[in-house]
Amino acid sequence: MLLKKLMITFFMTSYLYTLSFGIFMTQIFRIPAPFVFCLPLILFFKEGKLPFLYTKEAILFFLALFFYDFIGMADRLAFFASLIVISCCIFYFNFFVGYNRRRFNLSMAIFYGLLFFSAVIMVLNHFLPARIDQLRSTLLNDTIMQSPAGLALTQFNYGYQLAALVSFMFVFTHVFRLNILIKLLAFIICVTFIYLGMNRSVFVTFLCSSFLFAVFYYRYKSIFIISAAVLIGFVSYAFIIKENFDAKNNIMAKNEGKNANYYNRVGLSEENLKVYADYPFGLIFYGKNWGEVTYRSTIFTNGLTSHNAYLMFFTYLGPFLGLGLLIFLYYNIGKIFLGVLFKIKLKENAMLIGLCFSFLGVSINAFSHNGWLVSADGPTLFLYFSILHLAKIQACQNAQEPDEIVIDHQYVKI
Repeated sequence: MLLKKLMITFFMTSYLYTLSFGIFMTQIFRIPAPFVFCLPLILFFKEGKLPFLYTKEAILFFLALFFYDFIGMADRLAFFASLIVISCCIFYFNFFVGYNRRRFNLSMAIFYGLLFFSAVIMVLNHFLPARIDQLRSTLLNDTIMQSPAGLALTQFNYGYQLAALVSFMFVFTHVFRLNILIKLLAFIICVTFIYLGMNRSVFVTFLCSSFLFAVFYYRYKSIFIISAAVLIGFVSYAFIIKENFDAKNNIMAKNEGKNANYYNRVGLSEENLKVYADYPFGLIFYGKNWGEVTYRSTIFTNGLTSHNAYLMFFTYLGPFLGLGLLIFLYYNIGKIFLGVLFKIKLKENAMLIGLCFSFLGVSINAFSHNGWLVSADGPTLFLYFSILHLAKIQACQNAQEPDEIVIDHQYVKI
């Protein structure tokens, strides 16, 4: 029994490690790494005989990937790679986790533990750049492209890990009503990670998610909470963070650097909208690709995109096909999120609230980068199915039908 538990924990940690940090095929793994560690879980440690719960999501992901990657960008490798990663994540929750709440909670603990470990690596990368870069390269089994960062090849990829982590940490300490000192410590840690994380977009996502949470959770008291948070953040920056961390490698220095406007997201999005205006039905309906419509642009040189995942999706698929797929993909998530948002203080929904705001963080982050749900970004994909699956687990435990979730003792269809 102990050996079985150790084996399960090992394969769970290994699978979530490869998913969270985007490890797919490396010098060690000549076949997809998520498949290597997910397969034993669903074959040998399957949770009972469960029906397939994600038929609709599987079809939607396949269609989105087919039109965007396979047809639009003509990137067959990306299409099959994303398909494998998404399929493994679906099978992990459907057949391994099932309706087992203990396995679900352990998955969450491992996932956020890995993200926190990556954030610690990022902090150490500021002080021991050469050694930590070597460690990062070893742990990822690949060549590091940007530093300082956590367990990711680039700072952009690391941003999704940090966006998921800080949003969850802040919300978690409040919805589970932890000691005020723990809340304060968690907030300072979040501010420190963001300051050193070299991602301005993460700062924006944290402001949005934490502000929305405070307004709905504390209502009129949120005015005092937000004011106190701003004051604590300013004091932490002025007297702790600024005086003890490298002035050259932080979010403030990056914002003031000479290349700060090179990836100006507003300017890139404006240029993308001009391209979209020329091809309003989507590039795939005109038989065009990004390179063909931007070859004269001085902004989009060397294959540069608008760094807005949603806008790029619309640019290729147009308003009807693109918007339709997005609505169907996000419909259940949005319904669950709105359901718990207005019943935010119910104790039984605490974990679901934390996951929803964490997912909100990575979703907002995608407005400034290319990685997102359909590109099989690890943290985003994991959180997407975590929310859907926890809602199904709660429905199984508290309702008559497996497609309902209990919110304030009322059944809400999902």
